[in-house]
Amino acid sequence: MLIKIQNLNRTYIMGAEKVEALKDVSLNIAKNEYVALMGPSGSGKSTLMNLLGCLDSPTRGVYWLNGTEVSTMDDSRLAAVRNKEIGFVFQTFNLLPRLSALENVALPLVYSGVSKADRLKKAREVLESVGLGDRVNHKPNELSGGQRQRVAVARALVNDPAIILADEPTGNLDTKTSYEIMGLFEQIHKAGNTVILVTHEQDIAQHAHRIVRMRDGLIESDILNPEIITMANTAPPVVE
Repeated sequence: MLIKIQNLNRTYIMGAEKVEALKDVSLNIAKNEYVALMGPSGSGKSTLMNLLGCLDSPTRGVYWLNGTEVSTMDDSRLAAVRNKEIGFVFQTFNLLPRLSALENVALPLVYSGVSKADRLKKAREVLESVGLGDRVNHKPNELSGGQRQRVAVARALVNDPAIILADEPTGNLDTKTSYEIMGLFEQIHKAGNTVILVTHEQDIAQHAHRIVRMRDGLIESDILNPEIITMANTAPPVVE
């Protein structure tokens, strides 16, 4: 099992108030699954995403990632696990404006100790795989929103992570571009990656093969998706 969490709790102290963001959540995710985490604001999905992505530690409970218990690790060890095991894609792209697409994608390899020549070679290959081979020297402000998100996806893939964790990846994109980015995630999943998609949009969640719904810090439902939207069975929408 790639991800195994048992009775995960996350409590925040806000002044005199104690907020239970997660309450005894248990969840298993196998290698090469495509899972959507859904829920309204305050449901706990962002807290769970932060724990799955090793951006935070639980108050109680156990988290095993790729056979390693990460729930009791300190920040420096969590950072090492993040860089090796997890590729992040964010709604706001999080690209460095002064760096080219190639340099942005190569950045995670700096922390892995890869030589400059090798990391630029790998970054170029990954940019080509997401359809941006002709944009490697462009800076973020010279790219469209969809192209910037493709750069962010390439950066997430460059370390060959076990998991691609996407947080509202189409939130800043128009309908047509959103469709194209979801098609890219479909290709990534078909290539063997595990994809975890965090979204509040039902139509985006329908691209996933499994949908986990959260409410009030609990898992409300966890079902296989019988109506998966794929590039093969849906034509791209036309934006007037």
